[in-house]
Amino acid sequence: MDFLLQLVVSGVVTGGIYALIAIGFVVVYKATGVINFATGELMMIGAFFAWTAMTALHAPFVVALAVAAIGAAAVGALVERVVLRPLMGQRAISVIMVTIGLSSIFKGIAQIVWSGEYRSFPQIFPRRPILLGPVLLPSRHAYPFLIALAAIALLALLFRFTRTGVAMRATADDQATAFGMGIDVRRMFSFSWILAATTAALAGIVIGTIGGISPQLGAVGLRIFPVVILGGLDSIGGALVGGVVMGILENLAGGYLDPLLPGGGVKDVVPFAALVLILMVRPYGLFGTRDIERL
Repeated sequence: MDFLLQLVVSGVVTGGIYALIAIGFVVVYKATGVINFATGELMMIGAFFAWTAMTALHAPFVVALAVAAIGAAAVGALVERVVLRPLMGQRAISVIMVTIGLSSIFKGIAQIVWSGEYRSFPQIFPRRPILLGPVLLPSRHAYPFLIALAAIALLALLFRFTRTGVAMRATADDQATAFGMGIDVRRMFSFSWILAATTAALAGIVIGTIGGISPQLGAVGLRIFPVVILGGLDSIGGALVGGVVMGILENLAGGYLDPLLPGGGVKDVVPFAALVLILMVRPYGLFGTRDIERL
């Protein structure tokens, strides 16, 4: 029983971190109706900004967070203004293909600037693990989980209770109507990319403190994409639930099924199998809007 509880709690912690990454997709989709496949690379770039601030400038962690947020926001604003704004009004698939190209460009830039080696963050969190009854959580997982939860809560409040959040949701629903109601659609697009890039940077730092960073870190973004689909492309709450579900399924499969097979690997397959089964019943995800366009 203790082993099962350990797996479930660890899965919840992992899922919370997955959810923060998934929200990088959700933020852009909620405002623009476009899936940003460069989210993983924005995550990686932000993590490198923080790592550079801490290692080269010897900045404390809080300052490194600010540096990463500002740097990622600048990258997001530049991408939206120079690359994506000329594509306003074009088919969504065209913009999606551009984001795929951007992911390759960002990865190449990271390899040029920081090389392809894995880098580790300096010690940030206390080393002592956190004990929750019979469950033992490593501090390098527990503290990033708390950071992820705080960020998710702030974003949910932004979209639910602020004028900017409501305007972003209206823009995603119908750009022409939003413009007619006096909403600055271009400003909403720009803000959504800034916010998504900042969120992705925080997610990259959270992941980087656990397992290190490299230009290949962006691949985590694609791995998290099923979480986005499972929860619903336009739902922050769905991203949280989807992340937790996937995290628990991975841990349970890794704890109980992988040892039964010589090569293992069930842990990586079970979440996708569950995703297929759920989407057969709810094609728009657990909390997604029913009229989401599928590409």
